[in-house]
Amino acid sequence: MITQRAYACEPWALRETGLNVDVLPQSESVFALSNGHVGWRGNLDEGEPHGLPGSYLNGVHELHPLPYAEAGYGYPESGQTVINVTNGKVIRLLVDDEPFDVRYGRLRSHERVLDLRSGLLRRTCEWTSPAGSTVRVTSTRLVSFTQRAIAAVAFEVEPLDDEVRVVIQSELVANEQLPHLKGDPRAAAALESPLEPEENLASGNRLRLVHCTRRSGLRVAAAADHVVKGPESTRTSSESGEDVSRLTVTSVLQPGVPLRLEKTVSYGWSSVRSLPAVRDQVDAALAGACSTGWDGLVEQQRSYLDDFWARSDVEVDGDAEIQQAVRFGLFHVLQAGARAEQRAIPAKGLTGSGYDGHSFWDTETFVLALLTYTSPHSVAEALRWRYDTLPAARARAKQLGLRGAAFPWRTIDGSECSAYWPAGTAAFHVNADIADAVVRYVAATGDDEFERDTGVPILVETARLWHSLGHHDHQGAFHFDGVTGPDEYSAVADDNIYTNLMARENLREAANAVDRHPDLAAAFGVDDEETAAWRDAADAVALPYNEDLGVHEQSADFTSHQIWDFAATRPDQYPLMLHFPYFELYRKQVVKQADLVLAMCRHGEEFDDEQKARNFEYYEQLTVRDSSLSACWQAVMAAEVGHLRLAYDYLGEAALMDLADLENNTRDGLHIASLAGTWTALVAGFGGMRHAADCALEFAPKLPERLTRLAFTVQVLGRRLRVEMGDSTATYTLVKGSPMEICHYGERFTVHSGEPRTRKVPRTPPRTEPKQPKGRRPASRH
Repeated sequence: MITQRAYACEPWALRETGLNVDVLPQSESVFALSNGHVGWRGNLDEGEPHGLPGSYLNGVHELHPLPYAEAGYGYPESGQTVINVTNGKVIRLLVDDEPFDVRYGRLRSHERVLDLRSGLLRRTCEWTSPAGSTVRVTSTRLVSFTQRAIAAVAFEVEPLDDEVRVVIQSELVANEQLPHLKGDPRAAAALESPLEPEENLASGNRLRLVHCTRRSGLRVAAAADHVVKGPESTRTSSESGEDVSRLTVTSVLQPGVPLRLEKTVSYGWSSVRSLPAVRDQVDAALAGACSTGWDGLVEQQRSYLDDFWARSDVEVDGDAEIQQAVRFGLFHVLQAGARAEQRAIPAKGLTGSGYDGHSFWDTETFVLALLTYTSPHSVAEALRWRYDTLPAARARAKQLGLRGAAFPWRTIDGSECSAYWPAGTAAFHVNADIADAVVRYVAATGDDEFERDTGVPILVETARLWHSLGHHDHQGAFHFDGVTGPDEYSAVADDNIYTNLMARENLREAANAVDRHPDLAAAFGVDDEETAAWRDAADAVALPYNEDLGVHEQSADFTSHQIWDFAATRPDQYPLMLHFPYFELYRKQVVKQADLVLAMCRHGEEFDDEQKARNFEYYEQLTVRDSSLSACWQAVMAAEVGHLRLAYDYLGEAALMDLADLENNTRDGLHIASLAGTWTALVAGFGGMRHAADCALEFAPKLPERLTRLAFTVQVLGRRLRVEMGDSTATYTLVKGSPMEICHYGERFTVHSGEPRTRKVPRTPPRTEPKQPKGRRPASRH
């Protein structure tokens, strides 16, 4: 496990001042670089030792058969797994014939720094070879935000004591050997040598490899070019084979005289373009990047991030760990979606192969919730990918005997690839999560063109799904039976309250959208009778409630189930899904992630203050947080109902999920949704921000006692609003755009540019904290 002490606590950087090979897989995820299209794990330049080699292209995957003990109608036939594409990071070094390997000789110093403002990963180390030669090795790595296909490395070696002979081998490597993974369902399926060679080239300082996947039929190309700077004795040569293309640089160096290699790598892939076309694509991208040059790429990266931080930064006073963590989270969420451009945003981004590289409902509910107010262009692109997969979603709905579109629970290319039907088939809430992201994006941007060409089709087809999935009972109530909500420990249940509330919104917003665009309604065959049926169903959606306990049911009759024996459950038996049969979990009151709490956060208008407080207290006693998706929303609701210390502790859990490797699986990639949830816990939790139906934004700020100041910036309807709060006041400043109306604790007022508005923050009365299951309280930050 990584502990926070592995990294220096700095506001704008993540610094590792030593190299612990035992936790190398985790640090490879933490130091990963990506732009949403290309992803490089933070492997060492020399390639070994490594935990999990990782070079990814968003959408590039291989198919594999899904085994079933017993086949069933509607089961997906093929799984999809992200594959490790051609590795362009590798730069091997030999010093007087000794390979540079941190496991041998003496590693005198080693430091890696991820600079969140420049987007660069820097590495500096001093190493003495077994033969006694000492060199300083430095490298700087980037994956470009401005040139989508490009990643680059600047590598230097310099002798410190005596003359040395050095050899640098810069490579493109395909079909790297991967480690065998344990049987954790959150890990990836291992596919051996998934790339078939098609073409290879080594000419001068330029390298290229082209491969094709065997089953999915995707063509992948990588090309590299180099600038070599060294003494006159420096020589280069190149060679290429099916899976390795290599540039070799040799030189004799004097102390203080470095040899520098600037390596630029371009990537491309396609399912339809020919080999010449894909080859030309990567060559053209490489030519453009080489004309920019290393210094130009670095300057572009910094400029891009300057703009991002100006509109997205969150400042936290009073807790240096949280300050570092929220910026770390913002940076990685940006990396996951910045240049995805009509591709999915996977649960791990492009930082690792966990969950097989699949995208889930996490994207729309967690990641896009942040990006909507910081990088809305990325949200539009992610939702356009969902729109592009509508044909597959319609086919899936038809297969299930339903109307409309059934989006997949987990996928890479848009088709369902979950072999576990209680989730893959019954977790219909993903459809409403996608619709909700559409509604939120349009409300926050006013993007009418997007609503017409992307939003309305998604809303119509998901509304049709809900209407065909549900039914009216004899008293008129509308039910959704046999569904799985976010809490996967309560599968195939009736009237999951989160699902029902999200479906209600979906039905209503679809009807509103076609009312706004009657021409589109006609084009999709939506008439007044159908929209009336949607509204009737929405108004009648059942919301289970236990009158005796005074709490809402997570699903119908949930509170009548036997409570899980938490006292008899050992700490090493968490997560429960890896130690108990699902049957045992499904029939007990035990919650994997805070399902009803999320429902109250997303649709707070459906609950009064006392209901929220009672519901929160009841479900706290049952929630074990075996999912990284839980803590951030528990933080939001804990803050809203007045448990500020507890909210602060949940914030810490979400923020340090990967920096402290709390679930012991950061090696497989970062938890992008939890990183996004750090922003949510701060902005929606302690900032109390909600997007209201009748004004742009409303706020109800409150801070836990340890935090002395919180400031953040959000974008909405073309404006940029800065919110700064302390213990007793909150100030709202319109940084950019026309005047906007906001709401502070129910008071509405208009903010004008250059005229900050300050309001008092009421005191939050102390409340008795609810209990959690034995051993499952979040770590205290007090």
